[in-house]
Amino acid sequence: MTRDPFRIRDHVTEFDDIVAEIVRRSAETRAKIPIVADVAYGPDVAETVDLFFPLGKRDRLPVHMFIHGGYWRMFSKRDYSYVADTVTRAGAIAIIVDYSLMPSVRMAAIVEQVRRAKRWVLEHIAEHGGDCGRLTVSGHSAGAHLATMLFNDDGRSSSVKGALLLGGLYELKPLQTSFLAAEIAITDEEAASLSPLTHRFDPAVEVEIAVGAEETPPFHSQAEAFAKHLRKQGLAVSQTALSGANHMSSVRDLGVSGTEASDRLAKLIAT
Repeated sequence: MTRDPFRIRDHVTEFDDIVAEIVRRSAETRAKIPIVADVAYGPDVAETVDLFFPLGKRDRLPVHMFIHGGYWRMFSKRDYSYVADTVTRAGAIAIIVDYSLMPSVRMAAIVEQVRRAKRWVLEHIAEHGGDCGRLTVSGHSAGAHLATMLFNDDGRSSSVKGALLLGGLYELKPLQTSFLAAEIAITDEEAASLSPLTHRFDPAVEVEIAVGAEETPPFHSQAEAFAKHLRKQGLAVSQTALSGANHMSSVRDLGVSGTEASDRLAKLIAT
């Protein structure tokens, strides 16, 4: 039987070990880094962000939003607090975003939630010492898909300086015949309207598209297709294949000092 290239557990033997590691690292991060937790950005109970701060004076600091993955149907912001290690070490405020999960809501609702989170940042982050003019974003897997929805309007400024998209999903139609057909049942309308490959984007945003070198073929082909799509629209795009990394180790490494993934994230924040 052919293994589903989108079912990560089938291709990453250490899947459970990595999940346990990132949950542990996240608990350690919440214990050691200054945090303002569970700040509401909208009316739904799931619409909250955690803010993590570097040590020192909070005055016009860079701001970075991270959106977690899990195929829109698992994990939470608490599982990904560890990303704030790299963000705060780079001197920025880390904003780890939570959102509702499919199938209790549809994908369009999640897209609107992360957009509300960005609006909250633009309107309120100055109250926490951040500079909304120095906003960057990143996301992993489904989170990379959602991150694109923060700068997918070429008719006006997105207020996003740069984006790191890691192991992202940019064409949704192939998921209709994957294991996700039973789990979240992506519709034809969702595939057509919410695939980033059908959108236009803010040409002022600098984008890095990264994928683990050991990812399954669809993640590589989608990264290549999306990079071409953005370049045709005039965006500055760089592409990275993270050496030795798979779909899970790549996102773990975002919070591990000295790794290629964390170095890329720190470089994005410094732009």
